[in-house]
Amino acid sequence: MVNASLTYIVGALALAVSVPCCATPAFAQDESPSVAQPRDGSRDFDWEIGSWTTQLRYLPEPLAGSTRWVEYRGTSEVRAIMGARANLVELSVEGPAGKIEGVSLRLYNPKARQWTLNFANVRSGLLTSPVTGAFDGEGRGVFYGVDSVGDRTVLVRFLILDVGSNSARFEQAFSADGGANWETNWVAVDSRR
Repeated sequence: MVNASLTYIVGALALAVSVPCCATPAFAQDESPSVAQPRDGSRDFDWEIGSWTTQLRYLPEPLAGSTRWVEYRGTSEVRAIMGARANLVELSVEGPAGKIEGVSLRLYNPKARQWTLNFANVRSGLLTSPVTGAFDGEGRGVFYGVDSVGDRTVLVRFLILDVGSNSARFEQAFSADGGANWETNWVAVDSRR
């Protein structure tokens, strides 16, 4: 039942982010002065190309009532690939709990005008399910997807906030109840090196 509910919610989320809001009916177009064109977000990650110092806080036991966070520090290297139609992030951070190394492949879909963010952790060697979304034109990125925590299927929300020329904040949260409640489990603050 939970998986069916999550499938319905994810389908609704996908439909909501892929269908333009409030489209003008064809018969009313003559009365409308002009319809705003959808925003081209293909250059939304250009600000991030380069080398960054990464401060990372991670909740290793998400959705379990835990308040134990572990901290890491290291680097993120971001480079444009495929003629700047995609980019690749290499993350390498260390802390008392060990080391996290991973890579994120970000791909832009020009028809949907959305990005997919695809993360792989070197330790597991697995590519996670992507999160899909876009920036709002004011520098805030919002991306949603589906993942699993233990044996539970959960919704994932990934936010990119406080984007500036020399810093940005990244937050990941999980929801086990269809998006009614979110628990943040990953917070990274990057500063340009």
